[in-house]
This record gives sequence, C-alpha cells and structure tokens, in this order.
Amino acid sequence: MSDLDQEANRRTKLQRLREEGQDPFLIQRFDRTHRAGQIQEAGEAAVQQTVAICGRLQAKRGHGKAIFADLFDESGRLQLFAKLDTLGEERFEAFSDLDLGDLLGVQGEVFRTRAGELTVRVDSFMLLAKALRPLPEKFHGLHDPEIRYRQRYLDLITEPQVRETFRARATITQALRDCLCERGFLEVETPILQPIYGGAAARPFTTYHNALETDLFLRIAPELYLKRLLVGGLERGFEIGRMFRNEGIDTRHNPEFTMLEA
Repeated sequence: MSDLDQEANRRTKLQRLREEGQDPFLIQRFDRTHRAGQIQEAGEAAVQQTVAICGRLQAKRGHGKAIFADLFDESGRLQLFAKLDTLGEERFEAFSDLDLGDLLGVQGEVFRTRAGELTVRVDSFMLLAKALRPLPEKFHGLHDPEIRYRQRYLDLITEPQVRETFRARATITQALRDCLCERGFLEVETPILQPIYGGAAARPFTTYHNALETDLFLRIAPELYLKRLLVGGLERGFEIGRMFRNEGIDTRHNPEFTMLEA
C-alpha cells in the first residue's frame, strides 16, 4: 500500500472515530504514572505494579486473540500485551485497528513474559492522537539525508541515536552555562536586530522595521554589544544565542547557528 493510500485509510479511521464521538484530538488529559524507562530500570520491582503509561505505537504483532505491541516514549521502549479476554471484543477490535505512529495511553499491570521481557498487560487504553501519515519503514529506517534534515521529527522518531544527540547537546550547553556562572560570569541577552552588524566580512540577513522606517540586520555576532556592557562596568558577561550568516549551507554550515561569546 502506498503512503497516499495509507494516509487515506488513516483519515477514514479518524472520521469514523469522530462520528462515534471518540475524536482523539479532543482528549485533554491522561494521567501518566510512569515512563517506559522508569519501568525498565525498576526491573523486578515493577512486576505486579499497576501503571499508566503513554507514548507512540511503533510495532504491533498479532497472535489470534492476543496482540503484542511496542510503545515508545522519551525515555525508551516498553512492550504491551493486549488480550481479547481482558479487553472484551469491542475494545480488542479497537486496539487491533490502531496504526503505527498513533499516540496511546495505557493502564495495566506489569509482568514478565516467558522470554523474560517486562510487559504491561493492557487493561484499558485511550487513543490520545491519531497519526495520519505512516512512519518510515521499520527495517530500512530513514536514510535519505534530504528527508532527515528537512523532516527532523521523523529522524527523531526512528533513530534513537539522534535523540541522544539532542540530549547531549542540551547537556553540553548547560555545562558551559554552569561553568561560566560558577566563575562569576553574568549571562546577558543582546539585540538580535541590529542597525550595524559586526562579524568581519560575513554577509548579513537584512530586514525592515516598519515603525522606525529603517533597515536592520540579523546579528552575525554579539561582540559589539558585549563590549558595550564591558564599558558599562559588567566585566564578565557572556551570551549563548542564535547568530545568522547569509552564506553557504551544508551539513556542517548552517545560516542559523548557536554561538557562545564571553
């Protein structure tokens, strides 16, 4: 089935849910008690606990009157087990009708399968949001660099190492900020729109301020304003912020980037 056919099928399911008064986009709240990673870390201590988790459905395996599924959230993956005898025919059919990518809230008891995997037995579930477009194919992943860079959300969904890169970047940025603050530096914010741009021979982005009737430039560097703060008596200032250079672009050079200047 093509991606267009899959999307049409998913939209049909959404319309049917709305006609039945079960529009998932109108649900305002689901009270989560645990994240997938917390349950995995707890190990045996989590067994026989009743939990409420939510995340994205990324795999589903049917076995007659039972279905195994994988639920992913920000912290990791957890297996689900839905059984006809537990859910009843109507709700089991609704679970079977879920699509990969749907956002789901689940309540149930944690147990270990015969293979030793921590699993949540689905006692009840709630569709929190309907995925209208299919996820990238599981076994081949997302390898087209054009799609990866332009649709980063797909890259995040399918590639765990990309999520780790995002976390690592945030950790590094926070460590830099903490290090400077511990040494007596003051974090400041300088103007992004500037009447005179600094930054050597780099080419700026130009915009127009209607109220002031003048051209302004997106900053290339915060250096000039940080030096003004130095003149004003703030001897130790730093800024971590977005800069803009209207020049070439590739995987290592972006017209919009983050700079630390102190």
